[in-house]
Amino acid sequence: MSKAGALDLASGLGGKIDKSDVLSSVEKYEKYHVYYGGAEEDRKANYSDMVNKYYDLVTSFYEFGWGESFHFAPRFKGESLRESIKRHEHFLALQLGLKPGQKVLDVGCGIGGPLREIARFSSTSVTGLNNNEYQISRGKELNRIAGVDRTCDFLKADFMKMPFPDNSFDAVYAIEATCHAPDAYGCYSEIYRVLKPGQCFAAYEWCMTDAFNPHDQEHQKIKSEIEIGDGLPDIRSTGQCIDALKKAGFEVIWSKDLAVGSPMPWYLPLDTTHFSLNSFRLTAVGRFFTRNMVKALEYLGVAPKGSQRVQDFLEKAAQGLVEGGRKEIFTPLFFFFARKPHSDSQ
Repeated sequence: MSKAGALDLASGLGGKIDKSDVLSSVEKYEKYHVYYGGAEEDRKANYSDMVNKYYDLVTSFYEFGWGESFHFAPRFKGESLRESIKRHEHFLALQLGLKPGQKVLDVGCGIGGPLREIARFSSTSVTGLNNNEYQISRGKELNRIAGVDRTCDFLKADFMKMPFPDNSFDAVYAIEATCHAPDAYGCYSEIYRVLKPGQCFAAYEWCMTDAFNPHDQEHQKIKSEIEIGDGLPDIRSTGQCIDALKKAGFEVIWSKDLAVGSPMPWYLPLDTTHFSLNSFRLTAVGRFFTRNMVKALEYLGVAPKGSQRVQDFLEKAAQGLVEGGRKEIFTPLFFFFARKPHSDSQ
């Protein structure tokens, strides 16, 4: 691990939070969750504050370990993690039938990795909607470096209250982002409103599968580990997502859990029994080095106090994700493709 890489990670820790406030922000974030006595109702009521704190705290870790696209992907044998992520993004663009000149919305865009890839792949203009100031400033810098800053931009806003006129976009997509919404119906209704009639919305959602048993304590433990480690108010079932889409007015064309039948498990990069030079920072050895590096940087005062606590709940999330994947009770790859009718009567 290079000195520059370590310093880049340290400089970004905490996002827009004042470095002296990182530890108290970690403590406030943790209290939202079941592990620390938090209630689902509080997480939903305060979702904006909770999710903002989460991404201020974790974005640098994500970019350091995962790259610019913060999502999973089904994977073929012989395919690298980065290749599978790009293919996953291209699949979304192809399903939407994106064409040059179209105006596209990325809901919950992170630092814009998928936005840049899809914009270059389809020659479209993509607007990234994000409620986190640090991610937007980082995304704008990466857009400029990639040379897409003239056709792609970011807007700071809440996806539950989008500042766009009705019927604004030719296509809308979301990649593992609307799981942060406190209410799927409310979020999908806003997407429905800003989408032009006859056009489509496609997304990858984080969901509990039909194999999840809410009365099983081990299942509940896994679910709560994922929620605290990934800034989620709750994790919906696949059926709840489809019902919310229909209630919002969408016609669901097709849906599928893309984890089913994937030649390689989606959680492989987080599995401590797996080793790969291509994604070394995500392996057990790489995470061991990162954990100790963060501990040392915090001790020296280079990284803010509380950074190690962030690393700890990300480790908890990784454990929950791997176990949820192995038991097939959780998927980050629930795909759906839905269309807004040409008129309400349809």
